[in-house]
Amino acid sequence: MVRITVFAALILVARPIVAADFSVVEATIPEMQAAMEEGRVTSRDLVTQYLVRLGLYENAINAAITVNAKALEVADALDRERAAGKVRGPLHGIPIAIKDNIHTTDMPTTAGTLALERFVPPYDATLVQNLRDGGAVIIAKTVLTEMANWMVLGMANNYSAVGGYAFNPYDTRRDPRPGLNDGRGVLPTGSSSSGSGTAANLWAANIGTETTTSIIGPASAAMLAAVKPTVGRISRWGVIPVTYDQDTAGPMTRTVTDAAVLLGVLEGKVPDPNDVGTQRCAPPPNSDYTKYLNAGALKGARIGIPRAWFVDAHTLPGNVEPSGGIPADQKAMLDEVAAILRAKGATVVDPADVPSAIATEWDDNVLVRGSCSRKPNFKGDDETCSVVLKYGFKRDFTDWVISLGPDAPIKSLTELREWNIANASLGTLRYAQRSLDISDEQDLNSEEDRQRFNTDRANDVRLAGKEGADAVLAQYDLDALVFAGSRGSSFLAKAGYPSVIVPFGLVANGDGFPEGFVPKPAPLGVTFSGTACSEPKLLALAYAFERATNRRVTPELQ
Repeated sequence: MVRITVFAALILVARPIVAADFSVVEATIPEMQAAMEEGRVTSRDLVTQYLVRLGLYENAINAAITVNAKALEVADALDRERAAGKVRGPLHGIPIAIKDNIHTTDMPTTAGTLALERFVPPYDATLVQNLRDGGAVIIAKTVLTEMANWMVLGMANNYSAVGGYAFNPYDTRRDPRPGLNDGRGVLPTGSSSSGSGTAANLWAANIGTETTTSIIGPASAAMLAAVKPTVGRISRWGVIPVTYDQDTAGPMTRTVTDAAVLLGVLEGKVPDPNDVGTQRCAPPPNSDYTKYLNAGALKGARIGIPRAWFVDAHTLPGNVEPSGGIPADQKAMLDEVAAILRAKGATVVDPADVPSAIATEWDDNVLVRGSCSRKPNFKGDDETCSVVLKYGFKRDFTDWVISLGPDAPIKSLTELREWNIANASLGTLRYAQRSLDISDEQDLNSEEDRQRFNTDRANDVRLAGKEGADAVLAQYDLDALVFAGSRGSSFLAKAGYPSVIVPFGLVANGDGFPEGFVPKPAPLGVTFSGTACSEPKLLALAYAFERATNRRVTPELQ
Protein backbone atom coordinates (compact mmCIF):
# COMPACT_ATOMS: atom_id res chain seq x y z
CA MET A 1 0.00 0.00 0.00
CA VAL A 2 1.46 3.36 -1.01
CA ARG A 3 1.31 5.98 1.74
CA ILE A 4 2.66 9.49 2.12
CA THR A 5 6.19 8.28 2.95
CA VAL A 6 6.79 7.21 -0.65
CA PHE A 7 5.64 10.43 -2.36
CA ALA A 8 9.29 11.31 -2.90
CA ALA A 9 9.86 8.09 -4.84
CA LEU A 10 6.86 8.80 -7.04
CA ILE A 11 7.98 12.35 -7.75
CA LEU A 12 11.55 11.28 -8.55
CA VAL A 13 10.36 9.22 -11.50
CA ALA A 14 8.36 12.17 -12.84
CA ARG A 15 10.09 14.27 -15.46
CA PRO A 16 10.22 18.04 -14.81
CA ILE A 17 7.00 19.94 -15.35
CA VAL A 18 7.29 21.59 -18.75
CA ALA A 19 4.25 23.84 -18.39
CA ALA A 20 5.54 26.31 -15.84
CA ASP A 21 2.71 28.71 -16.74
CA PHE A 22 -0.03 26.19 -15.90
CA SER A 23 -0.96 25.56 -12.28
CA VAL A 24 -3.44 22.97 -11.07
CA VAL A 25 -4.48 25.24 -8.18
CA GLU A 26 -8.19 25.99 -8.67
CA ALA A 27 -7.98 24.80 -12.28
CA THR A 28 -11.24 23.36 -13.59
CA ILE A 29 -11.58 20.13 -15.52
CA PRO A 30 -12.37 21.99 -18.80
CA GLU A 31 -9.33 24.22 -18.25
CA MET A 32 -7.11 21.18 -17.76
CA GLN A 33 -8.56 19.56 -20.87
CA ALA A 34 -7.98 22.72 -22.92
CA ALA A 35 -4.38 22.91 -21.71
CA MET A 36 -3.75 19.28 -22.70
CA GLU A 37 -5.42 19.73 -26.08
CA GLU A 38 -3.24 22.77 -26.77
CA GLY A 39 -0.08 20.92 -25.74
CA ARG A 40 0.63 23.25 -22.83
CA VAL A 41 0.48 20.45 -20.29
CA THR A 42 0.23 16.66 -20.16
CA SER A 43 -1.57 14.29 -17.87
CA ARG A 44 1.81 13.38 -16.38
CA ASP A 45 2.39 17.06 -15.63
CA LEU A 46 -0.95 17.27 -13.84
CA VAL A 47 -0.29 14.15 -11.78
CA THR A 48 3.20 15.40 -10.91
CA GLN A 49 1.91 18.76 -9.72
CA TYR A 50 -0.66 17.04 -7.54
CA LEU A 51 1.92 14.64 -6.11
CA VAL A 52 4.12 17.60 -5.19
CA ARG A 53 1.19 19.25 -3.44
CA LEU A 54 0.46 16.01 -1.61
CA GLY A 55 4.06 15.95 -0.46
CA LEU A 56 3.82 19.53 0.77
CA TYR A 57 0.43 19.51 2.50
CA GLU A 58 -0.72 15.96 3.16
CA ASN A 59 0.85 15.69 6.60
CA ALA A 60 -1.27 18.61 7.78
CA ILE A 61 -4.53 17.44 6.17
CA ASN A 62 -4.33 13.63 5.91
CA ALA A 63 -6.69 13.59 2.92
CA ALA A 64 -5.36 10.40 1.28
CA ILE A 65 -5.52 6.96 2.82
CA THR A 66 -3.67 5.44 -0.19
CA VAL A 67 -1.86 6.96 -3.17
CA ASN A 68 -1.85 5.07 -6.45
CA ALA A 69 1.70 3.83 -7.19
CA LYS A 70 0.74 3.53 -10.86
CA ALA A 71 -0.69 7.03 -11.28
CA LEU A 72 2.21 8.27 -13.43
CA GLU A 73 2.20 5.07 -15.48
CA VAL A 74 -1.52 5.49 -16.19
CA ALA A 75 -1.00 9.16 -17.06
CA ASP A 76 1.76 8.24 -19.52
CA ALA A 77 -0.48 5.73 -21.26
CA LEU A 78 -3.25 8.30 -21.57
CA ASP A 79 -0.79 10.87 -22.93
CA ARG A 80 0.26 8.35 -25.61
CA GLU A 81 -3.39 7.82 -26.53
CA ARG A 82 -3.90 11.56 -26.87
CA ALA A 83 -0.78 11.87 -29.04
CA ALA A 84 -2.22 9.14 -31.27
CA GLY A 85 -5.49 11.04 -31.65
CA LYS A 86 -7.60 9.12 -29.15
CA VAL A 87 -9.34 11.11 -26.45
CA ARG A 88 -11.77 9.09 -24.38
CA GLY A 89 -13.86 11.98 -23.14
CA PRO A 90 -13.88 15.03 -20.83
CA LEU A 91 -11.97 13.20 -18.08
CA HIS A 92 -9.12 11.98 -20.29
CA GLY A 93 -5.95 12.41 -18.24
CA ILE A 94 -7.65 14.10 -15.26
CA PRO A 95 -6.49 12.98 -11.76
CA ILE A 96 -9.47 11.97 -9.61
CA ALA A 97 -9.56 10.56 -6.05
CA ILE A 98 -12.23 8.18 -4.76
CA LYS A 99 -13.52 7.28 -1.33
CA ASP A 100 -11.95 4.20 0.19
CA ASN A 101 -15.18 2.19 0.37
CA ILE A 102 -15.23 1.99 -3.45
CA HIS A 103 -13.59 -1.06 -5.07
CA THR A 104 -10.34 -0.66 -6.99
CA THR A 105 -8.36 -3.66 -8.19
CA ASP A 106 -5.05 -1.77 -8.17
CA MET A 107 -5.28 -0.37 -4.63
CA PRO A 108 -6.64 -1.66 -1.32
CA THR A 109 -10.25 -0.89 -0.43
CA THR A 110 -10.35 -0.71 3.35
CA ALA A 111 -13.45 1.27 4.37
CA GLY A 112 -11.03 2.50 7.03
CA THR A 113 -11.33 -0.72 9.03
CA LEU A 114 -8.25 -2.72 10.01
CA ALA A 115 -9.79 -6.07 9.06
CA LEU A 116 -9.68 -4.87 5.41
CA GLU A 117 -6.39 -2.95 5.60
CA ARG A 118 -4.69 -4.96 2.85
CA PHE A 119 -7.81 -6.09 1.00
CA VAL A 120 -7.62 -5.67 -2.78
CA PRO A 121 -11.06 -6.48 -4.28
CA PRO A 122 -11.48 -9.03 -7.08
CA TYR A 123 -13.43 -6.56 -9.22
CA ASP A 124 -13.65 -2.82 -9.84
CA ALA A 125 -16.75 -0.93 -8.82
CA THR A 126 -18.87 -0.10 -11.86
CA LEU A 127 -18.31 3.61 -11.28
CA VAL A 128 -14.54 3.00 -11.17
CA GLN A 129 -14.71 1.15 -14.49
CA ASN A 130 -16.69 4.08 -15.89
CA LEU A 131 -13.98 6.46 -14.69
CA ARG A 132 -11.22 4.31 -16.21
CA ASP A 133 -13.12 3.97 -19.49
CA GLY A 134 -13.53 7.74 -19.50
CA GLY A 135 -9.78 8.26 -19.17
CA ALA A 136 -9.56 9.41 -15.56
CA VAL A 137 -6.36 8.84 -13.59
CA ILE A 138 -7.36 7.47 -10.19
CA ILE A 139 -4.64 9.13 -8.16
CA ALA A 140 -5.67 8.20 -4.61
CA LYS A 141 -8.23 6.80 -2.22
CA THR A 142 -9.60 9.37 0.25
CA VAL A 143 -9.96 9.09 3.99
CA LEU A 144 -13.41 8.36 5.36
CA THR A 145 -15.19 7.82 8.62
CA GLU A 146 -14.76 4.10 9.31
CA MET A 147 -17.36 1.91 7.57
CA ALA A 148 -18.85 5.10 6.09
CA ASN A 149 -19.92 6.09 9.63
CA TRP A 150 -21.80 2.85 10.26
CA MET A 151 -19.36 1.88 13.00
CA VAL A 152 -20.82 3.94 15.81
CA LEU A 153 -22.77 7.19 15.83
CA GLY A 154 -20.58 9.84 17.41
CA MET A 155 -17.29 8.73 15.90
CA ALA A 156 -15.24 11.75 14.85
CA ASN A 157 -15.78 12.75 11.22
CA ASN A 158 -13.07 11.31 8.97
CA TYR A 159 -11.56 9.12 11.68
CA SER A 160 -10.77 5.49 10.97
CA ALA A 161 -8.56 2.85 12.52
CA VAL A 162 -6.61 2.63 9.25
CA GLY A 163 -6.22 6.32 8.45
CA GLY A 164 -6.46 8.12 11.78
CA TYR A 165 -7.89 11.65 11.84
CA ALA A 166 -8.25 13.80 8.74
CA PHE A 167 -8.54 17.57 8.88
CA ASN A 168 -10.41 20.39 7.22
CA PRO A 169 -7.96 22.57 5.22
CA TYR A 170 -9.79 25.71 6.35
CA ASP A 171 -8.52 25.09 9.92
CA THR A 172 -6.13 22.17 10.39
CA ARG A 173 -5.73 22.55 14.15
CA ARG A 174 -6.96 19.94 16.62
CA ASP A 175 -10.02 20.58 18.77
CA PRO A 176 -8.98 21.79 22.26
CA ARG A 177 -12.43 21.52 23.90
CA PRO A 178 -12.92 19.02 26.74
CA GLY A 179 -14.70 15.93 25.45
CA LEU A 180 -13.67 16.71 21.89
CA ASN A 181 -9.90 16.83 22.39
CA ASP A 182 -9.31 13.25 21.30
CA GLY A 183 -7.26 14.20 18.24
CA ARG A 184 -10.05 15.28 15.91
CA GLY A 185 -9.90 18.52 13.97
CA VAL A 186 -11.38 21.70 15.41
CA LEU A 187 -13.28 22.34 12.17
CA PRO A 188 -15.57 19.44 11.23
CA THR A 189 -15.10 17.81 7.84
CA GLY A 190 -18.83 17.28 7.34
CA SER A 191 -19.53 13.55 7.41
CA SER A 192 -18.05 10.22 6.31
CA SER A 193 -16.75 11.34 2.90
CA SER A 194 -13.98 13.91 2.69
CA GLY A 195 -13.70 16.97 0.48
CA SER A 196 -10.45 18.09 2.08
CA GLY A 197 -8.14 17.01 -0.75
CA THR A 198 -10.25 18.60 -3.47
CA ALA A 199 -10.57 21.82 -1.48
CA ALA A 200 -6.78 21.87 -0.99
CA ASN A 201 -6.11 21.16 -4.68
CA LEU A 202 -4.46 17.79 -4.05
CA TRP A 203 -6.41 16.36 -7.02
CA ALA A 204 -8.93 17.69 -9.52
CA ALA A 205 -12.02 16.23 -7.84
CA ASN A 206 -13.12 13.31 -5.72
CA ILE A 207 -15.96 10.81 -5.49
CA GLY A 208 -17.84 10.52 -2.22
CA THR A 209 -20.69 8.31 -1.08
CA GLU A 210 -23.77 9.29 0.86
CA THR A 211 -26.37 7.42 2.87
CA THR A 212 -27.77 10.44 4.73
CA THR A 213 -25.44 13.48 4.55
CA SER A 214 -22.02 12.30 3.40
CA ILE A 215 -21.71 14.08 0.05
CA ILE A 216 -23.54 17.32 0.76
CA GLY A 217 -22.17 17.67 4.31
CA PRO A 218 -18.46 17.33 3.45
CA ALA A 219 -18.90 19.51 0.35
CA SER A 220 -20.46 22.24 2.46
CA ALA A 221 -17.66 21.95 5.03
CA ALA A 222 -14.93 22.22 2.37
CA MET A 223 -16.47 24.94 0.16
CA LEU A 224 -17.12 22.56 -2.71
CA ALA A 225 -19.77 22.02 -5.31
CA ALA A 226 -21.22 18.51 -5.33
CA VAL A 227 -24.07 16.36 -6.59
CA LYS A 228 -25.83 13.88 -4.37
CA PRO A 229 -27.66 12.01 -7.15
CA THR A 230 -30.97 10.23 -7.09
CA VAL A 231 -30.34 6.82 -5.52
CA GLY A 232 -29.80 4.42 -8.42
CA ARG A 233 -28.54 6.95 -10.96
CA ILE A 234 -24.95 5.82 -10.26
CA SER A 235 -24.35 2.09 -9.84
CA ARG A 236 -23.74 0.88 -6.29
CA TRP A 237 -22.03 -2.31 -7.48
CA GLY A 238 -18.64 -2.56 -5.84
CA VAL A 239 -19.29 -0.01 -3.11
CA ILE A 240 -19.11 -1.33 0.46
CA PRO A 241 -22.64 -0.55 1.67
CA VAL A 242 -24.45 1.00 4.55
CA THR A 243 -27.76 0.25 2.89
CA TYR A 244 -28.48 0.29 -0.82
CA ASP A 245 -31.94 1.69 -0.02
CA GLN A 246 -30.24 5.06 0.52
CA ASP A 247 -26.62 4.70 -0.68
CA THR A 248 -25.26 6.59 -3.66
CA ALA A 249 -21.91 7.82 -4.90
CA GLY A 250 -21.51 11.32 -6.28
CA PRO A 251 -18.98 13.92 -7.48
CA MET A 252 -17.34 16.46 -5.16
CA THR A 253 -15.65 19.28 -7.07
CA ARG A 254 -14.74 22.94 -6.90
CA THR A 255 -17.29 24.05 -9.52
CA VAL A 256 -20.74 23.00 -10.66
CA THR A 257 -19.38 22.51 -14.18
CA ASP A 258 -16.85 19.96 -12.95
CA ALA A 259 -19.59 18.18 -11.01
CA ALA A 260 -21.75 17.99 -14.14
CA VAL A 261 -18.84 16.56 -16.16
CA LEU A 262 -18.16 13.88 -13.56
CA LEU A 263 -21.81 12.96 -13.04
CA GLY A 264 -22.19 11.96 -16.69
CA VAL A 265 -19.10 9.74 -16.61
CA LEU A 266 -20.00 8.12 -13.27
CA GLU A 267 -23.51 7.29 -14.44
CA GLY A 268 -22.49 5.72 -17.71
CA LYS A 269 -24.58 5.38 -20.84
CA VAL A 270 -26.56 2.22 -19.99
CA PRO A 271 -28.00 0.64 -16.83
CA ASP A 272 -25.69 -1.66 -14.87
CA PRO A 273 -26.93 -5.29 -14.93
CA ASN A 274 -25.44 -5.68 -11.44
CA ASP A 275 -27.64 -2.90 -10.02
CA VAL A 276 -31.31 -2.89 -10.97
CA GLY A 277 -31.63 0.56 -9.38
CA THR A 278 -29.76 2.08 -12.33
CA GLN A 279 -32.98 1.77 -14.33
CA ARG A 280 -34.66 4.42 -12.13
CA CYS A 281 -33.50 7.50 -14.09
CA ALA A 282 -32.61 7.82 -17.75
CA PRO A 283 -29.20 9.36 -18.50
CA PRO A 284 -29.14 12.47 -20.70
CA PRO A 285 -28.13 12.19 -24.37
CA ASN A 286 -24.42 11.33 -24.64
CA SER A 287 -24.33 11.30 -20.81
CA ASP A 288 -23.71 15.05 -20.98
CA TYR A 289 -25.06 17.08 -18.07
CA THR A 290 -23.10 20.19 -19.04
CA LYS A 291 -25.71 21.09 -21.66
CA TYR A 292 -28.11 21.91 -18.80
CA LEU A 293 -25.79 24.55 -17.32
CA ASN A 294 -27.58 27.82 -17.95
CA ALA A 295 -26.52 31.09 -16.33
CA GLY A 296 -30.05 32.43 -16.79
CA ALA A 297 -31.84 29.47 -15.21
CA LEU A 298 -32.96 31.39 -12.12
CA LYS A 299 -35.11 33.77 -14.12
CA GLY A 300 -38.70 32.57 -13.79
CA ALA A 301 -37.78 29.70 -11.45
CA ARG A 302 -39.87 29.03 -8.35
CA ILE A 303 -37.81 28.11 -5.31
CA GLY A 304 -39.07 27.28 -1.83
CA ILE A 305 -37.39 27.67 1.56
CA PRO A 306 -38.65 25.18 4.17
CA ARG A 307 -38.50 27.09 7.47
CA ALA A 308 -40.17 24.97 10.17
CA TRP A 309 -37.42 22.89 11.86
CA PHE A 310 -34.98 23.28 8.93
CA VAL A 311 -34.41 26.99 9.72
CA ASP A 312 -36.58 27.88 12.71
CA ALA A 313 -36.90 25.69 15.80
CA HIS A 314 -40.16 23.75 15.78
CA THR A 315 -41.92 21.53 18.32
CA LEU A 316 -42.43 18.05 16.95
CA PRO A 317 -45.27 15.68 17.92
CA GLY A 318 -44.65 14.03 21.28
CA ASN A 319 -42.12 16.69 22.32
CA VAL A 320 -42.52 19.54 24.78
CA GLU A 321 -39.56 21.64 23.68
CA PRO A 322 -38.82 22.85 20.15
CA SER A 323 -35.95 21.30 18.22
CA GLY A 324 -34.11 21.94 14.98
CA GLY A 325 -33.38 25.39 13.65
CA ILE A 326 -30.06 26.98 12.72
CA PRO A 327 -27.94 29.74 14.32
CA ALA A 328 -28.60 33.40 13.61
CA ASP A 329 -25.62 33.85 11.27
CA GLN A 330 -26.78 30.94 9.14
CA LYS A 331 -30.30 32.40 9.03
CA ALA A 332 -28.82 35.70 7.88
CA MET A 333 -26.91 33.85 5.18
CA LEU A 334 -30.10 32.16 3.98
CA ASP A 335 -31.86 35.54 3.88
CA GLU A 336 -29.03 36.82 1.67
CA VAL A 337 -29.45 33.78 -0.58
CA ALA A 338 -33.17 34.53 -0.95
CA ALA A 339 -32.39 38.13 -1.91
CA ILE A 340 -29.91 37.00 -4.57
CA LEU A 341 -32.39 34.52 -6.00
CA ARG A 342 -35.04 37.23 -6.27
CA ALA A 343 -32.56 39.64 -7.84
CA LYS A 344 -31.86 37.04 -10.53
CA GLY A 345 -35.54 36.71 -11.38
CA ALA A 346 -36.63 33.78 -9.24
CA THR A 347 -39.83 33.67 -7.23
CA VAL A 348 -38.92 32.67 -3.68
CA VAL A 349 -41.68 31.06 -1.65
CA ASP A 350 -40.71 31.64 1.97
CA PRO A 351 -41.79 29.77 3.95
CA ALA A 352 -42.53 26.68 1.96
CA ASP A 353 -42.88 24.24 4.82
CA VAL A 354 -42.74 20.50 4.21
CA PRO A 355 -46.17 19.00 5.07
CA SER A 356 -44.72 15.90 6.72
CA ALA A 357 -42.31 18.07 8.76
CA ILE A 358 -45.12 20.13 10.31
CA ALA A 359 -47.61 17.25 10.63
CA THR A 360 -49.06 17.21 14.15
CA GLU A 361 -49.63 13.45 14.35
CA TRP A 362 -46.60 11.34 15.29
CA ASP A 363 -47.21 8.72 12.58
CA ASP A 364 -47.41 11.40 9.89
CA ASN A 365 -44.28 13.38 10.82
CA VAL A 366 -41.06 12.61 8.94
CA LEU A 367 -38.76 14.12 11.57
CA VAL A 368 -39.76 12.31 14.77
CA ARG A 369 -38.73 8.84 13.60
CA GLY A 370 -34.94 8.98 13.37
CA SER A 371 -32.63 6.12 12.49
CA CYS A 372 -32.16 3.41 15.09
CA SER A 373 -28.57 4.21 16.01
CA ARG A 374 -28.64 6.92 18.64
CA LYS A 375 -29.01 4.97 21.93
CA PRO A 376 -27.93 2.62 20.10
CA ASN A 377 -31.47 1.15 19.84
CA PHE A 378 -31.11 -2.59 20.22
CA LYS A 379 -34.27 -4.68 19.88
CA GLY A 380 -36.71 -3.75 22.60
CA ASP A 381 -35.50 -0.15 22.50
CA ASP A 382 -36.27 0.59 18.86
CA GLU A 383 -40.03 1.05 18.75
CA THR A 384 -39.86 4.76 17.91
CA CYS A 385 -37.06 4.76 15.34
CA SER A 386 -36.56 3.42 11.83
CA VAL A 387 -34.71 0.11 11.42
CA VAL A 388 -33.96 0.78 7.73
CA LEU A 389 -30.25 1.44 8.20
CA LYS A 390 -29.50 -1.26 10.76
CA TYR A 391 -31.46 -3.95 8.90
CA GLY A 392 -30.28 -2.78 5.48
CA PHE A 393 -26.64 -2.87 6.55
CA LYS A 394 -26.85 -6.49 7.69
CA ARG A 395 -28.63 -7.51 4.47
CA ASP A 396 -26.38 -5.61 2.05
CA PHE A 397 -23.09 -6.29 3.85
CA THR A 398 -23.95 -9.99 3.66
CA ASP A 399 -24.58 -9.71 -0.09
CA TRP A 400 -21.37 -7.71 -0.53
CA VAL A 401 -19.32 -10.42 1.20
CA ILE A 402 -20.90 -13.07 -1.06
CA SER A 403 -19.95 -11.01 -4.13
CA LEU A 404 -16.27 -11.32 -3.18
CA GLY A 405 -16.26 -15.08 -3.60
CA PRO A 406 -14.35 -17.66 -1.57
CA ASP A 407 -11.36 -15.38 -0.93
CA ALA A 408 -13.38 -12.76 0.95
CA PRO A 409 -11.27 -11.52 3.88
CA ILE A 410 -14.34 -11.39 6.13
CA LYS A 411 -17.06 -14.01 5.81
CA SER A 412 -19.85 -12.28 7.73
CA LEU A 413 -20.75 -9.27 9.84
CA THR A 414 -20.41 -11.43 12.94
CA GLU A 415 -16.87 -12.35 11.94
CA LEU A 416 -15.99 -8.68 11.43
CA ARG A 417 -17.27 -7.77 14.88
CA GLU A 418 -15.43 -10.66 16.49
CA TRP A 419 -12.22 -9.74 14.64
CA ASN A 420 -12.47 -6.18 15.95
CA ILE A 421 -12.91 -7.44 19.51
CA ALA A 422 -10.01 -9.89 19.23
CA ASN A 423 -7.75 -7.13 17.84
CA ALA A 424 -8.86 -4.30 20.10
CA SER A 425 -5.23 -3.70 21.12
CA LEU A 426 -4.61 -2.47 17.55
CA GLY A 427 -7.19 0.29 17.98
CA THR A 428 -10.18 -1.35 16.33
CA LEU A 429 -12.64 -0.20 18.98
CA ARG A 430 -11.53 3.31 19.87
CA TYR A 431 -15.13 4.48 19.50
CA ALA A 432 -16.70 1.01 19.90
CA GLN A 433 -18.87 -0.61 17.20
CA ARG A 434 -22.44 -0.21 18.38
CA SER A 435 -23.86 0.35 14.89
CA LEU A 436 -22.35 -2.95 13.77
CA ASP A 437 -23.73 -4.57 16.92
CA ILE A 438 -27.32 -3.46 16.39
CA SER A 439 -27.15 -4.50 12.73
CA ASP A 440 -25.82 -7.96 13.50
CA GLU A 441 -28.70 -8.45 15.91
CA GLN A 442 -31.06 -8.34 12.92
CA ASP A 443 -32.16 -11.78 11.69
CA LEU A 444 -32.41 -11.92 7.91
CA ASN A 445 -34.36 -15.16 8.15
CA SER A 446 -36.93 -13.73 10.54
CA GLU A 447 -40.27 -12.78 9.03
CA GLU A 448 -40.86 -10.45 11.95
CA ASP A 449 -37.60 -8.54 11.33
CA ARG A 450 -38.29 -8.43 7.60
CA GLN A 451 -41.79 -7.08 8.08
CA ARG A 452 -40.56 -4.45 10.53
CA PHE A 453 -38.02 -3.32 7.94
CA ASN A 454 -40.61 -3.24 5.16
CA THR A 455 -42.98 -1.16 7.31
CA ASP A 456 -40.32 1.34 8.31
CA ARG A 457 -38.98 1.60 4.78
CA ALA A 458 -42.46 2.28 3.40
CA ASN A 459 -43.03 4.96 6.04
CA ASP A 460 -39.67 6.61 5.32
CA VAL A 461 -40.35 6.76 1.58
CA ARG A 462 -43.94 7.98 2.04
CA LEU A 463 -43.12 10.71 4.55
CA ALA A 464 -39.98 11.95 2.80
CA GLY A 465 -41.32 11.56 -0.73
CA LYS A 466 -45.04 11.67 -1.51
CA GLU A 467 -46.05 13.50 1.69
CA GLY A 468 -42.77 15.38 2.04
CA ALA A 469 -40.64 16.81 -0.75
CA ASP A 470 -43.11 15.92 -3.51
CA ALA A 471 -45.99 17.44 -1.56
CA VAL A 472 -44.31 20.80 -0.95
CA LEU A 473 -43.00 21.01 -4.51
CA ALA A 474 -46.51 20.41 -5.84
CA GLN A 475 -48.27 22.65 -3.31
CA TYR A 476 -46.28 25.73 -4.32
CA ASP A 477 -45.46 24.68 -7.91
CA LEU A 478 -41.74 24.75 -7.10
CA ASP A 479 -38.71 23.87 -9.19
CA ALA A 480 -36.53 23.22 -6.14
CA LEU A 481 -36.10 23.60 -2.40
CA VAL A 482 -33.18 25.49 -0.86
CA PHE A 483 -31.40 24.55 2.37
CA ALA A 484 -28.43 25.84 4.31
CA GLY A 485 -25.64 23.28 3.93
CA SER A 486 -26.79 19.72 4.57
CA ARG A 487 -29.81 20.72 6.68
CA GLY A 488 -32.27 18.86 4.46
CA SER A 489 -30.07 15.88 3.58
CA SER A 490 -31.22 13.28 6.13
CA PHE A 491 -34.86 13.97 5.31
CA LEU A 492 -34.38 13.76 1.53
CA ALA A 493 -32.15 10.68 1.77
CA LYS A 494 -35.05 8.54 2.94
CA ALA A 495 -36.70 8.94 -0.47
CA GLY A 496 -33.39 8.84 -2.35
CA TYR A 497 -33.87 12.33 -3.78
CA PRO A 498 -31.10 14.45 -5.35
CA SER A 499 -29.35 17.64 -4.26
CA VAL A 500 -26.71 19.96 -5.72
CA ILE A 501 -24.66 22.19 -3.41
CA VAL A 502 -22.80 25.41 -4.25
CA PRO A 503 -20.05 27.06 -2.13
CA PHE A 504 -21.31 30.25 -0.53
CA GLY A 505 -20.45 31.58 2.92
CA LEU A 506 -18.49 31.44 6.15
CA VAL A 507 -20.19 31.14 9.55
CA ALA A 508 -19.18 30.66 13.17
CA ASN A 509 -17.63 27.32 14.13
CA GLY A 510 -19.40 26.49 17.37
CA ASP A 511 -18.58 27.71 20.87
CA GLY A 512 -17.06 26.62 24.18
CA PHE A 513 -13.44 27.16 23.15
CA PRO A 514 -10.76 27.78 25.77
CA GLU A 515 -9.67 31.36 26.40
CA GLY A 516 -7.15 32.44 23.80
CA PHE A 517 -8.21 29.91 21.16
CA VAL A 518 -9.91 31.63 18.23
CA PRO A 519 -11.60 29.22 15.81
CA LYS A 520 -11.56 30.06 12.14
CA PRO A 521 -14.95 30.40 10.42
CA ALA A 522 -16.64 27.37 8.90
CA PRO A 523 -17.64 27.15 5.23
CA LEU A 524 -21.35 26.67 4.53
CA GLY A 525 -22.88 25.96 1.15
CA VAL A 526 -26.30 26.44 -0.40
CA THR A 527 -28.16 23.30 -1.45
CA PHE A 528 -30.77 22.98 -4.20
CA SER A 529 -32.94 19.85 -3.82
CA GLY A 530 -35.76 18.27 -5.76
CA THR A 531 -37.67 15.14 -6.61
CA ALA A 532 -36.32 11.94 -8.13
CA CYS A 533 -34.31 12.29 -11.36
CA SER A 534 -34.39 16.11 -11.30
CA GLU A 535 -30.60 16.54 -11.55
CA PRO A 536 -30.76 18.46 -14.87
CA LYS A 537 -32.99 21.14 -13.37
CA LEU A 538 -31.01 21.29 -10.11
CA LEU A 539 -27.71 21.61 -11.96
CA ALA A 540 -29.10 24.47 -14.03
CA LEU A 541 -30.28 26.37 -10.94
CA ALA A 542 -27.08 25.68 -9.00
CA TYR A 543 -24.91 26.78 -11.92
CA ALA A 544 -26.84 30.02 -12.33
CA PHE A 545 -26.52 30.70 -8.60
CA GLU A 546 -22.79 29.91 -8.67
CA ARG A 547 -22.28 32.30 -11.58
CA ALA A 548 -24.21 35.01 -9.74
CA THR A 549 -22.22 34.65 -6.50
CA ASN A 550 -18.77 33.07 -7.09
CA ARG A 551 -18.12 32.70 -3.36
CA ARG A 552 -15.59 29.85 -3.19
CA VAL A 553 -12.41 30.81 -1.30
CA THR A 554 -9.20 28.77 -1.61
CA PRO A 555 -7.91 27.57 1.80
CA GLU A 556 -4.64 29.04 3.04
CA LEU A 557 -2.29 26.10 3.52
CA GLN A 558 0.91 25.99 5.53
